[in-house]
Amino acid sequence: MSSLPPALDFADAEEETLKKWTEEETFKTQDKLGRERGDEEFTFYDGPPFATGLPHYGHILAGTIKDVVTRHAVMSGKRVERRAGWDCHGLPVEYEIDQKLNITHRDQVLEMGIDKYNNTCRSIVTRYTKEWEQTVNRLGRWIDFENDYKTMDPTFMESVWWVFKTLFEKNLVYQGYKVMPFSTACATPLSNFEAGLNYKDVRDPAVVVDFPIKDDPDGAAFIAWTTTPWTLPSNIALCVHPEMEYVRVLDKKSEKIYVLAKARLPQLYPAMTKKKWKPSKAAELYEIKSTHKGSELVGKRYTPIFDFFDDGSPESEGYWRVISDTYVTDDAGTGIVHQAPAFGEDDYRVCLAHKVITKGKDLPCPVDSNGCFTEKVPPVKGQHVKKADETLIKLIKDAGRLVQKDQLDHSYPFCWRSDTPLIYKAVPSWFVKVEEIRDKIVANNNKTYWVPNAVKEGRFHNWLVDARDWAVSRNRFWGTPIPIWASEDMEEVVCIGSVEELYELSGVRVTDLHRETVDDIPIPSKKNPGTVLKRIDEVFDCWFESGSMPYAQQHYPFENKERFEKGFPADFIAEGLDQTRGWFYTLMVLATALFDEPAFKNLIVNGLVLAGDGKKMSKRLKNYPDPNLVITKYGADALRLYLINSPVVRAESLKFQESGVLGVVKEVFLPLYNAFRFFAQNLERWESHGSKFVPNVEVVKAATNPTDVWITAATQGLIKYVRGEMAAYRLYTVMPALVRFVGQLTNWYVRLNRDRLKGMEGEGEAAESEAERALQVLYDVLLSVSVLMAPFTPFVTEYFYQHLRKMQPSYPDRLNGGGSSNPVMPGKSDSVHFLPLPAYDEGRINEEAVEAFEALQAVVEQGRNAREKRNISLRTPVKAVVVVLRNPGSHVVDGLEGPLKSYVLSELNAWDFSVVPKENEHDWVKLSLMPDFAKLGRKLGKKMGAVKKAITGLSHEDAVACLERGHLEVEGVTIDAKTEMTSKLAFSKEGERWEATSSQEGDVVVAVDCDQDEAILSAGKSRELVNHVQQLRKGAGLDLRDVVEVFFHEEGAGGGMGPTEDAVSRNVPLFEAKFKGSVPVPRQYAPSWSVELRSDEVDVGGSKVTVSICRPVVAGRDGLDDSAKSYLATVDPTKIKEGDVLSFKVDGKEYDLREGTDFWTSALAKLRAEKALAWL
Repeated sequence: MSSLPPALDFADAEEETLKKWTEEETFKTQDKLGRERGDEEFTFYDGPPFATGLPHYGHILAGTIKDVVTRHAVMSGKRVERRAGWDCHGLPVEYEIDQKLNITHRDQVLEMGIDKYNNTCRSIVTRYTKEWEQTVNRLGRWIDFENDYKTMDPTFMESVWWVFKTLFEKNLVYQGYKVMPFSTACATPLSNFEAGLNYKDVRDPAVVVDFPIKDDPDGAAFIAWTTTPWTLPSNIALCVHPEMEYVRVLDKKSEKIYVLAKARLPQLYPAMTKKKWKPSKAAELYEIKSTHKGSELVGKRYTPIFDFFDDGSPESEGYWRVISDTYVTDDAGTGIVHQAPAFGEDDYRVCLAHKVITKGKDLPCPVDSNGCFTEKVPPVKGQHVKKADETLIKLIKDAGRLVQKDQLDHSYPFCWRSDTPLIYKAVPSWFVKVEEIRDKIVANNNKTYWVPNAVKEGRFHNWLVDARDWAVSRNRFWGTPIPIWASEDMEEVVCIGSVEELYELSGVRVTDLHRETVDDIPIPSKKNPGTVLKRIDEVFDCWFESGSMPYAQQHYPFENKERFEKGFPADFIAEGLDQTRGWFYTLMVLATALFDEPAFKNLIVNGLVLAGDGKKMSKRLKNYPDPNLVITKYGADALRLYLINSPVVRAESLKFQESGVLGVVKEVFLPLYNAFRFFAQNLERWESHGSKFVPNVEVVKAATNPTDVWITAATQGLIKYVRGEMAAYRLYTVMPALVRFVGQLTNWYVRLNRDRLKGMEGEGEAAESEAERALQVLYDVLLSVSVLMAPFTPFVTEYFYQHLRKMQPSYPDRLNGGGSSNPVMPGKSDSVHFLPLPAYDEGRINEEAVEAFEALQAVVEQGRNAREKRNISLRTPVKAVVVVLRNPGSHVVDGLEGPLKSYVLSELNAWDFSVVPKENEHDWVKLSLMPDFAKLGRKLGKKMGAVKKAITGLSHEDAVACLERGHLEVEGVTIDAKTEMTSKLAFSKEGERWEATSSQEGDVVVAVDCDQDEAILSAGKSRELVNHVQQLRKGAGLDLRDVVEVFFHEEGAGGGMGPTEDAVSRNVPLFEAKFKGSVPVPRQYAPSWSVELRSDEVDVGGSKVTVSICRPVVAGRDGLDDSAKSYLATVDPTKIKEGDVLSFKVDGKEYDLREGTDFWTSALAKLRAEKALAWL
């Protein structure tokens, strides 16, 4: 592992891993291994996206969630078929082609030919599949693109026919009118779901018009308000509320009599809404002639504004009369609603109920599919309805029928594709009877498990209980044709359920099912021989196709029957919150209609990914970074982890921030990689002595070092937690736990064991044995975490595994195809993704050890906070740290004052540490109690003040007694201490000596002794000097094993002892421990032949000190001549033993120099021997 770079480019490393996966067909091999083992099938449905656009963060998020869950399922012993699918039909494709070919009317399609039009549509539906494949693969998502399905495949379409025929035979299909959101730009109705995708604030005309009452003696008129003047030519009724109060008022200004709701007089007289309005002014504006209930007005006839539909037909005889319904409100308008049943859902329903119109008969509808008026309304013929408003308003005004004209700012639905205003329009449609099976749908929804559950029980449930019959037909061209052949009078209707059935009835065998193939196939009539049935014009709504996907992707029931039925309902699906009224709904409706089962068992709903400013991501506004650039910059793992460790996996919104992806790299992957590299470096150091590292879990299990016990227990606890939470599909709890654990591993375990891993804890064999134990533990943790995190971050875990596997005894078994064969095992197996997830070892789960270490962390955190409050550097020791813990277990106290004590002392640079016994707590802290106002508000009422005073006034002893009792009696009320009070410890010792801080929960108080005498200050300076030396070693590129001599020169010290030398003299054991027996000495004692490796001027306790690190050389006694010194400069001190004699001749002169008399192995040894420095 010596090849590990100091800094890993994660994105580049991922590219290398991708290359390896491609070359070795790792995804296919994983599936093959599962098949060979006979792993149980885990059914997953992937909702098909459109490939007419590039993938965005919403797709990436949903894809990541799907990949995590399915990878986890495979590594949990399941086999998962992961087939890519493509939504090919429908409005998104047609709209793009209409734009391309400048098609504005459906007649243009018929002129060019449906075959040519559909071929043009077919040419773009897979335009971006390669880009999708590239992005999805780069993201690390494993999904089968080679075996994908497309909704335009004949096999898929045939299954859709089967679904519809099954519903038809169950009498769940009918034809009728439905007022639907209608896109005039796309000439097609939309579902309510689609209509809700794109609301905009608009300004529309708002007019009040009058409708003279026929045969009224006073010439009175009903008045109605509308924001759609273009619907007035189609008016055929007025609707009132049967219980509302209506008035006949004389308008003083016009001297006309109007009828409207009494509560809506302000509509006619806006002055009534002003602050200065006084009822006495009413007489100046109007006079109420009479009052009537709405029901009294029902049946009255009126003169229509326009007479375009006054053609004397039998249907028109029931027009232009007053009807009633409770949907009329008094919060806007006049309390009288004009009815145009062709353009309003309520209008259609109410007019049908009052027999103004008849079911199945044509409606007064002078608007074509492009939203333009027909010849029925000559003044605006050919004009788009929205553009015709002003012309119609002028005609109304000229006729003396305009009472009021204004503008209204309101939110209005726009087509999500064409970005043009929608209208509501009655269209003939084929419906699925959802209302008839609604109770079954609700019951099946109750069988499913959703994350988060609130979406299932809230938004989705509410949608289901109000579900209306589903209009599944569209008057378009590029889609699956509805398989109904009928006579012209619709008296004979045949529904076809397969290609074979079509052949049997028509004699024509087809290989494609699109309109250009099947439209012209006649079926001989059985009722009227000699005549033929023709296919109806409509195609399926593409939501019907995607809802049929579970069956159609398998070509059920024509193929894969047993396999489908065994795997239905699906184990898992996932999509965004917007699919509650889309795919989730259509899946549930069709599965219930077909099998009375839900289509899926488990579902994760993700929220929306918004731009950083909280707005919808927009290509036009360019308010978000390109996903491919983000992946190239930071890596796919970083993007994956950022997305799935956010509120978006709880169905909340996420404001995407590129800095958040960078944060994952900095805060998770870099520390983890550094820990991994540190392990590798120290493993190589340990093996350099001739040993071979072999992972041994028994060594790990036998570990007694408290940090080993803790990290091992924490790892096993993490494995158990992740397995449990993933079984419940709670990614939002799993990811924070994984990220937190990485922090625990890197910030605590590795940091606390740096010297130990380096072989610097102890001496000789003992130090190396201790290092091996730490390496064994760290290896075990790194391997376990790499496998555990593999479903979440597939790249970096593969990178780690490829290095870690080399140490396993089974590593040689990878050769000759062993790495891609069963049984799988660490080392032998070629990918981390072939391995099973680690099983937790109950024997190593040690909650007491984890709890004790968490207490240590809390103590250290609060101790550092206390130091910061007094500006005491961590390099300066403190005399004592005292901690008070709220009801600690004996194992926590024993741990902190026993095996963990040295870590507390080291982390806080303290000389002493103690946990205050319970009986002495009152000397240090005060326990404060506070009533929980949110819970006690109703219970206490006016007694709250007295109760608060009584509880907060308790002494420490009384508060402790209260908690031990579990309750408190105040003002005749029993307060539960556990559930109705909060408690907090606060430091209470007086004086300046101690500085204390408490945890946010108030259950840990740490006090630091801030008295600083000379011993404390000198120890602090010594630590500063140690740190400077370490920095010099690092700057010189020295290895852990490289020995140096340290010299210093202090400005202003003169010939005497300066502050730095004084600090060194007081802390010799500290330097000996840090520098393997070496101690810094003044520069004046360095041999003249010392070779300086690096030097720097630094600040030590306010003094300017020049610190030098030098290569070790021998030191000679004073008085040696230059020849002897020159020779000693060439001697390697590591080769000298005690008492050695060096004999040599220079220029004919012979020398015999003895170690310990004439020279020493270091300047420090010389100083000690000669007692030149008293403090040595």
